Amino acid sequence: MGVHQLPFTFEQIEQKIIHIDMDCFFAAIEMLDNPEIRHKAVAVGGSPTGRGVLCTANYEARKYGVRSAMSSAEALKKCPHLIFIKPRGSRYKEVSTKILEIFHRYTDKVEPLSLDEAFLDVTNTNSCHGSATLMAQKIRSDIFKETGLTASAGVAPNKFLSKVASDFNKPNGIFVINPSEAANFAKELPIGLVPGIGKVTEKKCHDLGLFKLGDVQHYPLAWLEAKFGKFAHSMYTKSFGIDNRKVGNNGTRKSIGCEETFNSDLMSYNEIKDRLPFLIEELTIRTHEYFKRHSIGPKPTKLFIKVKTNMFNLHTYEKLLRYIPLRIDNEMDLAHSSENLLDNLHTMFNELYTKLEQPPLRLLGVGFRIASNPHQEIERMGQLRLL
Repeated sequence: MGVHQLPFTFEQIEQKIIHIDMDCFFAAIEMLDNPEIRHKAVAVGGSPTGRGVLCTANYEARKYGVRSAMSSAEALKKCPHLIFIKPRGSRYKEVSTKILEIFHRYTDKVEPLSLDEAFLDVTNTNSCHGSATLMAQKIRSDIFKETGLTASAGVAPNKFLSKVASDFNKPNGIFVINPSEAANFAKELPIGLVPGIGKVTEKKCHDLGLFKLGDVQHYPLAWLEAKFGKFAHSMYTKSFGIDNRKVGNNGTRKSIGCEETFNSDLMSYNEIKDRLPFLIEELTIRTHEYFKRHSIGPKPTKLFIKVKTNMFNLHTYEKLLRYIPLRIDNEMDLAHSSENLLDNLHTMFNELYTKLEQPPLRLLGVGFRIASNPHQEIERMGQLRLL
């Protein structure tokens, strides 16, 4: 079967992209601060006596099958000697800020995805003789010297391939995909290694005869869209190693948010709800950073929560804020804001859940919408919306 012709054309934009991903970031910081646990199985997350969920686990714990997004109770069964540590958001943010400063020594085009990973566009950077590979090595070296932590890097001609590459030599490694290798690399990539495809979707692809990313080239777009919705177009272009997304956003910012795509689809209400506190903690920190940079200007006007099903259907629920969030100046304000957000988002999640098709769900996100004129937005939007 030949490559199926699609009703659109595309061409690769030449870029040099580095994806930096810290190695088990939260757990690594805990081991750095407490050397006595450095060679023991460690997990950061909720208590196993309740409905706690893990944020991350170190590599010693992963040998036992412990992983992020797993319930703490299940993790304890897999690894009875596992050490549980409560997350320390302010400490992780402190280290993350230092790492971000290192990134900006090499380029202004930095797109953080979370506290522990980011894309860097070094296309027009003269550092290290313009070599993206040498820059990635130097950045990793700087991070280790200045924080004591290791990072893995992927170097490639676009965001998609650089993110995939950063996982290939973990931990503390680097993997490079040259532009001449991009198309063949993407074509041969196992479908389960494509960002955004979890275990359940991987099985669905296998059932449909899609084992490598290049397999999607042999099917009509209409067929792909019927199976994967809007994700079909992305899968097809990426199968040729093409991803023309830019690093960062130079336009007007319209939201502050964070999201998590789960390694395995979440199957129950409690599993999904238990991920909210970790997302809210990161959202609160990001909101604090936004206010530090924009004390005057657009403000958040709505709170939103979104979920994506394993069928790639995206649902977003928004709620108008009755007040504009205040600047967060200290740890007490940070904790208080997190509690308020948690209460609001739990209520919103319950309201959204009653309108949803049932799990499994593959993504959960939370955030604020930003409007240049909050009062006009309040008058226009009214109360609640389900998109």
